[in-house]
Amino acid sequence: MLSFRTEIENSIVEKDIIDLEKKIRLFKDDKIDEERFRSLRLARGVYGQRQAGVQMIRIKLPFGKVSSDQLHRICDVSDEYSRGRLHITTRQDIQIHHVSLDRTPDLWAELEKSDITLREACGNTVRNITASETAGIDVDEPFDVSPYADAMFRFFLRNPICQEMGRKFKISFSGTDADTGLSYMHDLGFIAKIKDGKRGFKVLLGGGLGSQPRHGDVIYDFIETDKIIPLTEGTLRVFDRYGERTRRAKARMKFLLKDIGVEAFIKLLKEEQLALVQQSVAIDTSKFEKEIQLTTLETPNVAIEDQATFQAWKAGNVFAQKQEGLFAIGIKVLLGDFYTDKARLLADLVKNYAGDEIRLSLRQNILVKHVKEELLPFFYVELQKLGFVDLGYNSAQDITACPGTDTCNLGISSSTGIADELERVLKIEYPQYINNKDITIKISGCMNACGQHNMAEIGFQGMSIRTKNKQVAPALQVLLGGGNIGNGQGRYSDKVIKIPSKRGDDALRYLLNDYAQNALDSEKFLQYYDRKGEIYFYELLKPLANTDNLEASDFIDWGTEEKYVKAIGVGECAGVVIDLIQTLIYESEEKIENAQFAIDQKQWSDSIYHAYASIVNAAKALLISEGKKTNTHGGIIKDFDTHFVELDIIELPTSFSTFVNQINQNTPSKEFALNYLEGAKSFVKRIENYREEQLNTVV
Repeated sequence: MLSFRTEIENSIVEKDIIDLEKKIRLFKDDKIDEERFRSLRLARGVYGQRQAGVQMIRIKLPFGKVSSDQLHRICDVSDEYSRGRLHITTRQDIQIHHVSLDRTPDLWAELEKSDITLREACGNTVRNITASETAGIDVDEPFDVSPYADAMFRFFLRNPICQEMGRKFKISFSGTDADTGLSYMHDLGFIAKIKDGKRGFKVLLGGGLGSQPRHGDVIYDFIETDKIIPLTEGTLRVFDRYGERTRRAKARMKFLLKDIGVEAFIKLLKEEQLALVQQSVAIDTSKFEKEIQLTTLETPNVAIEDQATFQAWKAGNVFAQKQEGLFAIGIKVLLGDFYTDKARLLADLVKNYAGDEIRLSLRQNILVKHVKEELLPFFYVELQKLGFVDLGYNSAQDITACPGTDTCNLGISSSTGIADELERVLKIEYPQYINNKDITIKISGCMNACGQHNMAEIGFQGMSIRTKNKQVAPALQVLLGGGNIGNGQGRYSDKVIKIPSKRGDDALRYLLNDYAQNALDSEKFLQYYDRKGEIYFYELLKPLANTDNLEASDFIDWGTEEKYVKAIGVGECAGVVIDLIQTLIYESEEKIENAQFAIDQKQWSDSIYHAYASIVNAAKALLISEGKKTNTHGGIIKDFDTHFVELDIIELPTSFSTFVNQINQNTPSKEFALNYLEGAKSFVKRIENYREEQLNTVV
């Protein structure tokens, strides 16, 4: 009997963790297929590492909000189950690496004691919902977007409509027109607006990064806050039904939108409205509007030894909140990595002398909120002890990088190694960039852009390069000209040139030196780039691309001592498609059970969607058995009619499409949920019987 079974008060969470433990045992006993198991564990935040035998655990922290109690809990878990290192991601999550698979259920159970989840942190789900880290304190915000991000997170957590989509789905909230939530590069992006005295959002759809970045389309200049959850639910339903499922590289929302167009998508969206439980969802903001609880402890007296450095820190890393007399402190976290010993002390400091809350940022940093002005010297001294007062928060000297070849299966070359070197170069050779906010530098270890390299003014993408004598060296694609313009407008960078990785530091020098020498007065880097043009920068960096003069050190990547070997594993940025017939039928049975459980909980809409998923899953199994394509749910429904129903192989009282599509032609009532579930049970049973006959005939 597992210890956590009696310690978790939420029965749904308990069931989730027990289910993970059971599936791990089935996998270990070879009773569940590896591909199916991968999909299941990814949806529970358990991600395979580059190193064999260990997992990366991704902790889902909505809009990056963490209390001191939660941070202590995360530290305890990291020390117990890993190595005491925490990694902040570009989606405001925390990752823990090198965890044994067998221990993941207990790890998850420990986190849930502080209301921290792993659920849907990876896989083909709605990923962590991000937001401007300054939400709630920004002097320019029309209102705090935190409660709306929180409501969105809670509504779609474990929601059956987004458990097994074709690919992942990302949502962001920006508190101001500065669009620090980067709406244009998300599947759904929301920017806070006020119109006629009412709160609402500008909405962008279908953005994304990766190898083919796409700028999101504005689908609404303004919708009121009570419409954002129904809009998102409808969007997910359409994506689930019509999104690609077989060709993984084409399975994101941006490709669906590109294929059918915005108008066609909006039409499909309207067709889903009847199936929604609520056409309007009012969001309670009261929890976020309570008076800020601050310390009543006496302000400690401290002596600042270096006033100049302290003032520089205040100028660059500290800013006034909209709450009078309160300040926020930005902590620059190199590569997003910090350790539990320091994290615990930070948690105590925040609890005792601030508002008991930190926010993790999209640039892998930490923001401490609600600090009284008179406490700033004390905070500086205490943070200095922790090594948390490096200058350059959110500046050009604040480089973003994914883990790359350190831990990720898809990493081609080192992201963290080159990022370390570039930070060193900037700090020593270009101190004038310490507070430059016009240039961002971002690095990814592969084309998937977890480091967001293709939306930065200066970006680097990990690659490899082959010399004339067939040797392979680590390389970097240099990208220029990206950036966030604001109010839903952004730019994606141009792929300028590929160079050996060990010349990445010289590439930065070439760029910054040329900018210093040739830019016009007050000309920002993007303006300079546009004036000079891509070809100019290609010619500027071309000498660095020559591979005829490589030295032995060029074949050793940054941060390593061994000769470079290009080794790319199976990527797990989203769950793979499962095409095993019997596994699909087994899954259909599980979905029937889930639908019945939802009925018992009087969750009619959830039951209906579980039943729908079981029907489509079972139909997919038979189509695969006949070698037919199963790229989309819409295609499965159409082709099942063609190949099975119209040929009277599977007899139904109506066409299959009529049967299945009842889901968006009926309101989610108890009566319909019961009838639809009975229809699903009957259909899945027919599929099981037919499959059994197939196998017996073969034998």
